[in-house]
Amino acid sequence: MPESLPDILLRHTKGQPEQGAYATAVDGLTILRSDHPKPPTYRVSRPGLCVVAQGAKWAAFGDDRLEYRAGQALLIGVETPSIGRVVEASPDRPCLVLMIELDVALLRGVAEDMAPPPRASAKPCRGVFVTDFQGALADCVLRLARLLDTPRAIPPLLPGILREMCYWLLAGPHAGDVARIALAGSPTRPVVDAMQHLRERFREPVRIAELAALARMSASAFHRQFKALTSLTPLQYQKRLRLMEARRLMIVHACHVETAAFEVGYESPSQFNREYARLFGAPPKRDVVRSRATFAGDPAERKKDGASAARAVMGHLSREGLR
Repeated sequence: MPESLPDILLRHTKGQPEQGAYATAVDGLTILRSDHPKPPTYRVSRPGLCVVAQGAKWAAFGDDRLEYRAGQALLIGVETPSIGRVVEASPDRPCLVLMIELDVALLRGVAEDMAPPPRASAKPCRGVFVTDFQGALADCVLRLARLLDTPRAIPPLLPGILREMCYWLLAGPHAGDVARIALAGSPTRPVVDAMQHLRERFREPVRIAELAALARMSASAFHRQFKALTSLTPLQYQKRLRLMEARRLMIVHACHVETAAFEVGYESPSQFNREYARLFGAPPKRDVVRSRATFAGDPAERKKDGASAARAVMGHLSREGLR
């Protein structure tokens, strides 16, 4: 009997000296394994498909919390701050997730080849949503996972499988939302471009009028579409980027609280402390001590350093694993 997706992911992680994120021979494909429920992780999620093969997780974007479990996938269409947590896992049945990085340009190219082309949703859509993982899309991802057993087959077969995956996303139940995120002529694309501008300059004071002008929208329309995509206002989005970067500076580079606050654009230490505690559940110094203790107690993470340590602590997605 052919192996199932959980079987494949379990086999590729079983017996390895640590649990967590496992890079694979397929660029942009990462296996996440957790043998126990974990505390929340804070990350800036990039476009990707997070397929739960076993167990359960939740992810929060702004005030919206999305739960997804075996048989479901989280589709992330825009780069946005998030909080995630493994909630169902045990040594006998670990939580197994296959993370697939999405190439928005490839999605766009596949959409242009479809006849008739997919139609973008007429109303502002969410940039992140949960979808059932079944049928042709599930078969496509299973074949992608099977490539791990035959590395020589990856170069000739991977491009076709990724294109097929994009097709099923554009032809599936959320096709309108996927098209609105991906298509060049979609009303959402200018908002995504302005969002990138905000990420590149998150340390600077944000001016909604400037971002709206970049998107060629009124300030009210831009604000409405931005929040629909990310579940955050532009100011909330910027604040989370600042706080997550400050946390990284303190944990990984041992920056003092005031130095980290200044580096990310805060002028008031007291405001920084208040907003930090509101997001992470503790004042900066206490949170850093707690996070370092967690890091030091994990033998897998003690082996990592530099940028890898930053990824481990911050939980960011990257091509190698959690960035």
